[in-house]
Amino acid sequence: MLDDLIVASEKGEEGHARPSIPFDYLSVADELHSGRIKVAGESVAAEYREAGADLAAEFAALLDQAKLTLAEEEHRPEEKLPPIDPESIAGELGLDRPIQSGDFGRIRRNFAFANHPDRVAPHLRQRAMIRMQVANMLIDEAKRRALAAARR
Repeated sequence: MLDDLIVASEKGEEGHARPSIPFDYLSVADELHSGRIKVAGESVAAEYREAGADLAAEFAALLDQAKLTLAEEEHRPEEKLPPIDPESIAGELGLDRPIQSGDFGRIRRNFAFANHPDRVAPHLRQRAMIRMQVANMLIDEAKRRALAAARR
């Protein structure tokens, strides 16, 4: 119904589009204010507490499942994790040697192709995100230094 109202408002007054479900807002407002509809505050509060308890239990179960998954990851055979320290990443990028200003984009794309969080295993995504941030920071700094050197 909300979609129908949005479409009707987009068509404007010329189209005179009407919602597919007839709805009289004034009669609903009158009914709500008339006092004929009774809602016990305590019953609503009880339903709210019950729903909240279900959500809390569901969240606790989800959290327990996440802890179990992380515990399983810790027991994996030792895998070599990609480093996140800036020196290692700078070495991977090749920033330790002179670079022409046009090559920074290529270096960034090549690193992203191999290390982007969307391209790595799910358990390595957080590490990949950090690696990409560090690499982008290092490339931007090298680019600034190259531009400053070229201006001198």
